[in-house]
Amino acid sequence: MANLDGDYDHIIVGAGSAGCVVANRLSEGGKRRVLLLEAGGRDNWVWFHIPVGYLFAIGNPRSDWMFETVAEPGLNGRKLNYPRGRVLGGSSAINAMISMRGQAADYDYWQSLGLPGWGWEDVLPVFRRIEDHFLGESEAHGAGGEWRVEAPRVRWGILDAVRDAAEEMGIQPVEDFNTGDNEGASYFHVNQKKGLRWSAARGFLKPAMGRENLRIETGCLVDKLVMDGGRVVAVDFLQEGRHRRARCRGEVILSAGAIGSVQVLQRSGIGPGDVLQAAGVAVQADRTGVGRNLQDHLQQRAIYRVSGARTLNETYHNLFRRGLMGLDYALRRRGPLTMAPSQLGIFTRSDAGQDRANIEFHVQPLSLDKFGDPLHRFPAITVSACNLRPTSRGDVRIVSPDPAARPEIAPNYLSTDEDRKVAADAIRVTRRLMGQPAMAQFSPEEFLPGPAVGNDDAALAKAAGDIGTTIFHPVGTAKMGRRDDPSAVVDKDLRVIGVDGLRVIDASVMPTITSGNTNTPTIMIADKVSREMMT
Repeated sequence: MANLDGDYDHIIVGAGSAGCVVANRLSEGGKRRVLLLEAGGRDNWVWFHIPVGYLFAIGNPRSDWMFETVAEPGLNGRKLNYPRGRVLGGSSAINAMISMRGQAADYDYWQSLGLPGWGWEDVLPVFRRIEDHFLGESEAHGAGGEWRVEAPRVRWGILDAVRDAAEEMGIQPVEDFNTGDNEGASYFHVNQKKGLRWSAARGFLKPAMGRENLRIETGCLVDKLVMDGGRVVAVDFLQEGRHRRARCRGEVILSAGAIGSVQVLQRSGIGPGDVLQAAGVAVQADRTGVGRNLQDHLQQRAIYRVSGARTLNETYHNLFRRGLMGLDYALRRRGPLTMAPSQLGIFTRSDAGQDRANIEFHVQPLSLDKFGDPLHRFPAITVSACNLRPTSRGDVRIVSPDPAARPEIAPNYLSTDEDRKVAADAIRVTRRLMGQPAMAQFSPEEFLPGPAVGNDDAALAKAAGDIGTTIFHPVGTAKMGRRDDPSAVVDKDLRVIGVDGLRVIDASVMPTITSGNTNTPTIMIADKVSREMMT
C-alpha cells in the first residue's frame, strides 16, 4: 500500500457542500496541513455551471452515486432513485440551488435536546457570516460572504397566478423565506451568480485551491478508517486502482453526507454490531445510531393540466422556442436555462391544529412522469407538497465490506399514522389551492393523483404513496446528541462518541430535519464547527 507524503493535521473525506467549507476554514492561515479526498472528479463539465444542468447531471454516473432505495411499503412497493453528488461540490453541484435555512424553531428544538450552541440565536450569525445576499446587509442577511444568494432570473405568469391563489386561501405573499418564519408564498431565492450555479466548490473551495498547505485529491474511493487504540490514525482509499493510505496526526473529518459518511463509518467497524457482523466487518466501536434516524422530505407530485398559459412543456417540444431559450441565456444569462427545478414556494399548515408551517410546496411550470423522462406534450404545472417534519425514520446500512458495494437505503416513508395523515391533508390543501378563483382562467384539471382518487384519508394516503418521491434531503444518520444518549453518534461539537480523532461534519449530524431545503443548513453546520475548531 502506497502512503501519501507525510502526516496531515486534518484529513477530510468528501468534497461536498460541507467538505468544501471545512477544507477552506481549516487551511486558513497556512499552519495546518490539510488533505481533502473526493471520490468524484473536477467540476469542469459545462452542465455543472448552467443551472438547468441538473437535468443532465442527476442520473449520470459522472456526477451521481446512482443510489436507489429498497422497495418501500409506504410507496406501495416502489423503489426510488436516490441521487447524491459525486464531484467537487457534491450535491451542491447538482441540486435545486434553493437557498433555504428552515425555521427558527427547528434550531431551538435542537438546543432543547441538550445541544447548547445550536439555537436560532446561535446559528443566525453563522448564516449571515457565510452569505453574500442580493438584498444586502441586514438583521437577517449578510454581504461579502462566500455563499452567493440571488433572486431568480425568470418568471412565469402561471406561477404568479398560483401565488395569487395562495393569497386567496389565506397564505400571505412574502419576499423572504429566511427570516426565521418561512410561512407564506414567494419565489425561491437561489444559489447562483449572474445566471450560473454557485456550488460549494465555487464559493468555498476554489478560493482556497492555491494554498500550499491544502492538498486536494480526486477519484479517491475511501475504504475505511485505520484505528490504533481507539483513535483514528489514517484513512485507506483506492485511487486509480491503487490502494493508498494517508496518515493523520490530528483529526479525520467525515463530510461524505448522510449516506457516504455512514458507509465509511460502518466499513471501519463503527456502527451497530449486528449490522457490521452481518456485513462481514469486525466491530471496533458498537455505536447503535450509525445509519439510523434517516429522515427525508417526501414530495407528493401532483400534476395539473392547464390551458391559456405558457409552461415549459411547450417550449421543450418546440425547436424554435428552444433555440430562443438558448439565445436568451447566451446573451443575457436569463430565461429558462437559469431555472432551479422549482421556482415558487409555498409554506403553510396541513390543518388548523399545526402551530407553524409544516408543509412546503414546490411549484413548477412543467410536468413529467418521473425525473429523467421527457416533459409532457400538454401544458401543465407540478404542485409538489412535502411534509417538512416527518416522524418516519429509516436507516442506511452496508451489505459488504467492499467499498464499491451500494448500501441498503430504507427511508421508511409514510410509516407512521401522523405522516400518512399529513400526506392526505397535503393533497386536500393542493386541491383547494388549485380550486381558487385566481386559477379559474387556466381551467386546471387534476392529472395526478387524478380525480378518481377519493377524499378520504385511506385513499389519499395510498395516492401519496403512488406519487411520492424523494426531494433529495437525507439527513440524520449520524445524529448529534448528548453523550449519554445511546442513539447519538456525535456530540455537540460533532466529535464521534467513543472514538478519538474523528468528527462527522455534514447533514448526517442533524438530529431532526430542518423545515425546508437542507443544503444551506449543511453549509452553516460546516462553517460553525470548523471555525470553532480553529479557535
